[in-house]
Amino acid sequence: MSDFLIYEQHEGVVTLTMNRPEIRNAIAGMEQAGEFEEVCDRINRDMTVGAVILTGAGKAFCAGGNVKDMRDGKGHSADTSVEVRDNFKIGVQRIPLAFHKLEAPLIGAVNGAAIGLGCDLVCMCDIRIASVYAKFAASFVKIGIAPGDGGAWWLPRAVGMAKAAEMVFTGDVIDAAEALACGLVSKVVPAEKLMADAGDLAARIAANPHHALRLSKRLLRESEHLSLESLLELSAAFQGMLYHTEDRRKAVAALVETLEARSRKG
Repeated sequence: MSDFLIYEQHEGVVTLTMNRPEIRNAIAGMEQAGEFEEVCDRINRDMTVGAVILTGAGKAFCAGGNVKDMRDGKGHSADTSVEVRDNFKIGVQRIPLAFHKLEAPLIGAVNGAAIGLGCDLVCMCDIRIASVYAKFAASFVKIGIAPGDGGAWWLPRAVGMAKAAEMVFTGDVIDAAEALACGLVSKVVPAEKLMADAGDLAARIAANPHHALRLSKRLLRESEHLSLESLLELSAAFQGMLYHTEDRRKAVAALVETLEARSRKG
């Protein structure tokens, strides 16, 4: 791995840390997009992974794109209109596609500012926990552009269309308390407890059978666009797959043993 994404695994939990604190973990372009693709593919191939935590090094979660490059006429700013379009597709837009295909449950541990693309990264997580110091903004309009990396798809699913419209149209920064109130995050904790709380949650998730976790996540993803009838059909197919796994047999046997032990005591 390169030095932008640090990949660490402890038992069934992988922690991904964006590691450019000197630029507030801003994402420059294609190289970082490739890293996100690589780690998502790696996790999808590794059934020992039951949960993933995404966080940032230093005081920021992710400051989004590199605004200095825009000011200095570098990066996309130096391209023609057609090149900008193409470079988004082969660059930063690979990140939301990679996360959408990630099979293991993903927890965002938002340690600080999550701005622009950083806010969109938060929305790509299945579960989001924030430090009291976290701040969020869909701030693209503030620099004269529109959401370019999937935020217009992810944000309404996280906070609802009306709140998403407010955030996108104003570009205003919201704090952790407002993020909790609108459902952007599910929990706000003291900064010193953030990674411990995220780790505890990830461990509880990863303790469950990994095949069941991954197919359950896929059902939640598919529920966003399937009819009830189609989702029920897919659910039945997944159940057929899961019923014949060793994990299911062990889990059922353990539960029956626990229930019988309680019955003997009671």
